[in-house]
Amino acid sequence: MAGWDWLTEHASTYSWRFVWRVIIKAALLFVLVNLIYALVQPMPLIGRLTFHNWLLPGRVRLPYGEDARAYNLSLNSLEAMFATHEVARTKADDEFRVLIVGDSATWGVLLEPDQTLAGQINALDLTHDNGDRVRAYNIGHPVLSLTKDLLLLDYAMRHQPDMIIWPVTLQSFARERQLDAALVQENAMSVRDLINRYDLDLDPQDARLHDPTLLERTLVGQRRPLADWLRLQLYGFMWAATDIDQFYPDEYELRANDFEADVRWLDYDTLQPLTADELAFDVIGAGAARAGNVPLLLVNEPIFIADGANSDLRYNFWYPLWAYDAYREVFAQQAEANGWHYIDLWDRLAPEAFTDSPVHLTPQGTQTLAEIIGAEIITR
Repeated sequence: MAGWDWLTEHASTYSWRFVWRVIIKAALLFVLVNLIYALVQPMPLIGRLTFHNWLLPGRVRLPYGEDARAYNLSLNSLEAMFATHEVARTKADDEFRVLIVGDSATWGVLLEPDQTLAGQINALDLTHDNGDRVRAYNIGHPVLSLTKDLLLLDYAMRHQPDMIIWPVTLQSFARERQLDAALVQENAMSVRDLINRYDLDLDPQDARLHDPTLLERTLVGQRRPLADWLRLQLYGFMWAATDIDQFYPDEYELRANDFEADVRWLDYDTLQPLTADELAFDVIGAGAARAGNVPLLLVNEPIFIADGANSDLRYNFWYPLWAYDAYREVFAQQAEANGWHYIDLWDRLAPEAFTDSPVHLTPQGTQTLAEIIGAEIITR
């Protein structure tokens, strides 16, 4: 019996020592894996892995949104965003590839995928003067920032565009808001490269640009980006079956037509007139430089023009007359001075063509805009 007790005690001691050794080794291995992940930073490579464009069709819009009913989500990996997009497909030999970058109006809030500007241009079935068929791709993203547009354009140039369309509006030109977009903040390295490459009047050390800590670069710290990448792939199956990439409410609030007697635009008033220095025209210049020999068409987007209370002071909820008129004047001067191809379509659409914001369009309004821009495409 004494011998049996000795054997039992020996086995118990050995087992606990073994367990602790396993725990310590596992902990060290866990730390090592996380450190290696932090050093290698494989997320850009992982982002390029996707079911789209081979097992699933490529998405016609960049991922955006947080409503699970839309089979879509917002993420900050440019690699994952573009890998899932149809623009990542191999370019056909007879394709005249047009990239359309811009804000939520370009992306197509409240519009079906085929009702967006890109979708309606494709529906025109255009043939370029060189004989190639025109194919437009929607790489807009619903945040008002020219720097966000430039970031997307810079990445998209690898997809061999033959022309770039860039619809813009005054709200995207506010210099102090250029770095507010999460997509900009979470791609700090790329944004700093753009700032330095094109000598942009933006602070590369701005606190809004997020530099991940060592912990945030580890596998543990990258849980959210990895989960977003995986969710985007899984949502792809449901999106491919339904074609739903945003939630469409049965009712929505129309853009305002009546306003207070207020003439401010953001933090500006009539005592602080707008000039080219206050607006981020250097970012437009950077986009033109990045396009290089690829034709770039700048479009001042149509806006809703109100006729209600205080419409003698404001065009709409966003823009007082004095600010928007100054912006248009400066834009025309900048375009002429820099040789930019620019068309001003600010008043080309009737008020009925707008939905829930001063720039969001109905399908009919978007069709009219597509016809105007389509005529510019085929001759460039």
